[in-house]
Amino acid sequence: MKNAKTLIAMLLALVMVLALCACGQTAAPVEDNSAAEAPAADTATDDAAAATDGEKVGQTVLKCAFNQTITNPEAVTLQKLSDDLYDATEGRYSIEVYPDAQLGDQAQTLEQLTMGALDMTLVANSIIETYVSDFAILGTPYVYDSIEHQEKVFVSGKLDELFATTEAYGFTVLSAYSLGARNLYTAKAPVTTPEELSGMKIRVMGSQTCLDMMEAMGGVGVDMPQGDVYSAIQTGTLDGAENNIITYVDLVQYEVAPYYNYTGHLMIPDELCISNDVLASMSEEDQAALKQCAADSIPYMFDLCEELRADYEAKATEMGVTFSEADVAAFQANCQDLIQEVAGRNEMTQSVYDAILSER
Repeated sequence: MKNAKTLIAMLLALVMVLALCACGQTAAPVEDNSAAEAPAADTATDDAAAATDGEKVGQTVLKCAFNQTITNPEAVTLQKLSDDLYDATEGRYSIEVYPDAQLGDQAQTLEQLTMGALDMTLVANSIIETYVSDFAILGTPYVYDSIEHQEKVFVSGKLDELFATTEAYGFTVLSAYSLGARNLYTAKAPVTTPEELSGMKIRVMGSQTCLDMMEAMGGVGVDMPQGDVYSAIQTGTLDGAENNIITYVDLVQYEVAPYYNYTGHLMIPDELCISNDVLASMSEEDQAALKQCAADSIPYMFDLCEELRADYEAKATEMGVTFSEADVAAFQANCQDLIQEVAGRNEMTQSVYDAILSER
């Protein structure tokens, strides 16, 4: 028995020594070169295969952050873009979508891009506006006549000069999407005129343009992360919010704000962005393939949303939502000074505004 105990003690001591040796190991020093600052692109993994439904997982998988559900039309578009990119690069690249803000909120993920810590992200125009204020013109209220007009602008190539300005901040804009017109939704009663909106606290996206827009429309804009909106309306901190019908339903905000009012005030884009480091690491051929696939994804996205909006309205009706037509002309009139102020800030914003008008 004594010998057995001695043997066990020796074995335990050996295990402890080995563990201490392992913990004491240090990583080899990293040289100061581009590889040390490489962005987050990975080779294909089991997790990546699961995120892309096991289809067309490239040799290099680009991680793309997204703040909404994987069933959202924009996420569906990104998954199709991944398959198209895989085909166009003969399997060298695909995209893995991380939905539900798994990698951080939109501001955080765009910041990660600027630091080379993330490959791609899809964020609201208002987030990019915090880096390049000229993007404000794309998210100005009533700047587009219709969703068809907006699509024509996005596929025209006339925004390329504006998009190129983000490269100074470490990321490149590949494409712009839209889920459709944003409308007001409120907790206690319909809102159809600027007078009815007066004094109401409405959540808007985090940009000065959006805050100014809500003030012009008659309300009080509140900058708040999307994840906090439901509880804020529920507790009365907010009187409502504004968004497109798809996001409104997906986030079940109809439970706390059952009055959806067709103000049609905003068709703010969401832009797909890629880290400059990641883009530079691709061959010229693969860069061209990615840019072409991104451009081709724009009409796909618009067509998909057009099909879905009617379905979402029907679903919201079943959930007890009350839809109201608003006095759009009155809200438009209130926003004219803001439109002219944003468009006239400098030559860039004026040229983009002129380009938007030219596609009517």
